Amino acid sequence: MKKAIALLFFLGLLLTSCAGMSASPGPCGQPLPELFKKVSPAVVFISAISIDQNKLNSRLNIGIGSGFILSDEGLILTNSHVVYGRQALSVTLDDGRKFSAILLGADPIYDLAILKIPNVPSELPKAVLGDSSKLQIGEEVIAIGNALGLEQTLTRGVISGVNRLIQETKMPLMLPLIQMDAAINPGNSGGPLVNSCGEVIGINTATISEAQNIGFAIPINLAKKTIPELIKEGRVIRPWLGVNGKYIEKDALALLNTPLTEGFLIETVEPGSPAQKAGLQGGELPVMVAGLEVLLGGDIITHINEMAIDSPEMIVKIYRSLKVGQEIAITYSRKGKQMKAQIIISERPILPGDLLSGASSGLMPQSRNLRPGLSLGW
Repeated sequence: MKKAIALLFFLGLLLTSCAGMSASPGPCGQPLPELFKKVSPAVVFISAISIDQNKLNSRLNIGIGSGFILSDEGLILTNSHVVYGRQALSVTLDDGRKFSAILLGADPIYDLAILKIPNVPSELPKAVLGDSSKLQIGEEVIAIGNALGLEQTLTRGVISGVNRLIQETKMPLMLPLIQMDAAINPGNSGGPLVNSCGEVIGINTATISEAQNIGFAIPINLAKKTIPELIKEGRVIRPWLGVNGKYIEKDALALLNTPLTEGFLIETVEPGSPAQKAGLQGGELPVMVAGLEVLLGGDIITHINEMAIDSPEMIVKIYRSLKVGQEIAITYSRKGKQMKAQIIISERPILPGDLLSGASSGLMPQSRNLRPGLSLGW
């Protein structure tokens, strides 16, 4: 009798579990169709027209993307690569209404942009912004956008990783992105990545073209910090020294078997930069040792404002402390001789290689931590 009761109890639990699975409950207890109905009205279709002045024929280029409404004032968040350098911007709402839009601000480095509908229609649906700092690997998410021009497309997946860095170049490009396996395609760019409660926790921005279902989204917390400056200034203001190179530490110096000084090795100097005006020099001799590519011969920065550059993390810390218009003292080594320079930090312009190419790019991931030999620019 006890065995029969236990068996019935087990079967009851199994049936309850199966019933829950067949119902496919969506996030926060809602079925996914209900979640889509909740979020999709705030998602817009963006059309952007540009003209190539270097061509005689086929000069017009029409790009498409996605975005989502932030406020009753008609503010829309999207990717910079969808709208940057474009003219004749228009947005189409979920209900079919179409409006012209103006670009309030864009940052190609963070790949964020803010649009505004000039004549704000009434009863605008708005997206609810979440907290991307609370994301966990394995958490279910959905992406909504206009994949390949197919309006209001939903794809489903999970968070595959957090704090992913997908650019091994200049320091301002080292964005900690969200990795997910929800399928995104051209046209999804700028659309929302939504968590289990219908909150936007990311902006879909890029994929790795050689991979299957590896996509990246900009954390919404980064966007929250950036939006006020985009609206006020029309851009993100960053400090600029104008040097590119690598941090060289003792282990690498031993491999190179050359009398270098530990610090930041300047490989190239940006034209017109504060570093060039101060006379800092880049390298001339390309070498490779144990897989480490280095352009030797340039100055090695050892101190900034008396702070020793003794790790890659210290470079990041110093960079984050710099302000536009600030005068800094640099100590550097040139062919074994210690030298000093006073440099006034200027605003960083948009440089070649800054722009993310969007949701069909060949971006290469890297470890979240800096490592010896990592290329940096500041």
